[in-house]
Amino acid sequence: MLREKGAEFEEVDLNRGLSVEELDRLIGKRDYKLFLNSRNELYRERHMGEHPPSREEALRLMSENPNLIKRPILVKGREIVLGFDETAMTGLV
Repeated sequence: MLREKGAEFEEVDLNRGLSVEELDRLIGKRDYKLFLNSRNELYRERHMGEHPPSREEALRLMSENPNLIKRPILVKGREIVLGFDETAMTGLV
């Protein structure tokens, strides 16, 4: 849909998983908690909404459990869109 409208972006392939270092670079100075998928079973089991893990722990957990990362992740330059945020996605066009 976005590519049809001429949007240029890089889609991060989470199926292959990301290392802690790759996640750290991707997240940068952003709030790492925004990258956690609140619909994930591990997220709910550990009550991460009420008791978020440290950044280091979150990076390790997301690296070991790619489904813990919110999807999709679209990257255009320094801009990142997380999840299905249609308004933000249209900003990539």
